[in-house]
Amino acid sequence: MARHLPSERAVTLRARLDRARLYLCTDAREAQGDLEDFLDAVLGGGVDIVQLRQKGLEARQEIEYLSAFRAACDKHGALLAVNDRADIAHAVRADVLHLGQDDLPVPYARAVVGQNMLIGRSTHSEAQAAAAAAEPGVDYFCAGPTWPTPTKPGRPAAGIGLLEYISRRGFGRPWFAIGGIDAGNLDQVLAAGAHRVVVVRAITDADDPRGAAAGFARRLRDADHAF
Repeated sequence: MARHLPSERAVTLRARLDRARLYLCTDAREAQGDLEDFLDAVLGGGVDIVQLRQKGLEARQEIEYLSAFRAACDKHGALLAVNDRADIAHAVRADVLHLGQDDLPVPYARAVVGQNMLIGRSTHSEAQAAAAAAEPGVDYFCAGPTWPTPTKPGRPAAGIGLLEYISRRGFGRPWFAIGGIDAGNLDQVLAAGAHRVVVVRAITDADDPRGAAAGFARRLRDADHAF
């Protein structure tokens, strides 16, 4: 049987994922009314991957918002991630589909989005992280929440120990620490062995989102050079 080689796009996306360090999740900025300016600021500040995370959106509205995300990502050379919805990810030409533990199983998601899109997984325990690190069709995973976060109310924090476990195991797949990470505790995350982080409020609630993003990006680059 002939071996199916990855496309040029798939290879390029995985190379960009390997270089990515700063992943931002944000809502559509409806309260602020500044979505396009906000995206331009944070992507210009050094965000590598940006995901629209806002529950309750109808598909048409989500696609409309994601058109602004797609334009901003194309302008800045960033990766666009869609949360949960494989159909919407396909529709908006996303670079990344991110799946939670209870979302569409990866083989079904792959059937929708094909091989030319990255797929990520959320993990909250050592067993889930180990499974995601080996699961066919998965390109990266997130581990957390490191600290309690209102983004996931009621979910207990996995803690720094989960990050240390993943770092010790030396999984060959890219992974991101997530959950309550801010400028004040980033050093603890780095010391635990995480080289990639997902940030929410520390950038979305900042008075200067571009400056906040730039600060995270700089510290993550510096940490890379230190290892």
